[in-house]
Amino acid sequence: MGNRRGFCVELEKREISMTEAVTTFKVRTARTADVPALRGFLNEIIRIGGTTAHETPFTNERFASHFLAGPGFVSCFVAEDGEGRPCAFQALERSDGLPDRWVDIGTFARPHRKVPGAGSALFAATRAHARDAGFAAINATIRADNVGGLAYYSRMGFIDYKIDEAVPLKGGRRVDRISKRYLLE
Repeated sequence: MGNRRGFCVELEKREISMTEAVTTFKVRTARTADVPALRGFLNEIIRIGGTTAHETPFTNERFASHFLAGPGFVSCFVAEDGEGRPCAFQALERSDGLPDRWVDIGTFARPHRKVPGAGSALFAATRAHARDAGFAAINATIRADNVGGLAYYSRMGFIDYKIDEAVPLKGGRRVDRISKRYLLE
């Protein structure tokens, strides 16, 4: 009977954790007004290190030019948490060196208080937009030491197709870059 009571306590704890993990969010197109919040958590990711190819912090102007209006800009979607604050974003851009009708993807979530399911919802919006825009595939190039990023793109259905070995970081350390593709056709 003692074991059974312990099991019930553990089950109750799991139920509480699951209830606490339920969060609401919405996905929408990024706006200029989002720039300070998005830039803020991207710069924090850069400062923490280990999960993005970006190594130089962004100003508001450089962020807007790169993610919202640059020459390669295709789309940028934002996930808002239940309080209406941006908690993640995902951008598509055309890049030199990719096959015709391919586009690059970048996904960034605030480092603290992540919102479960936001990444999947962002990708659903991004994938639909890429299809509607006539792209054939989405490319994700991820640092080999970004275990979370590699797992995320694999969960979304991306498949490895290329490894660039020992790409130097600003500080001289070398890290492999793994390219994954998601075919839209």
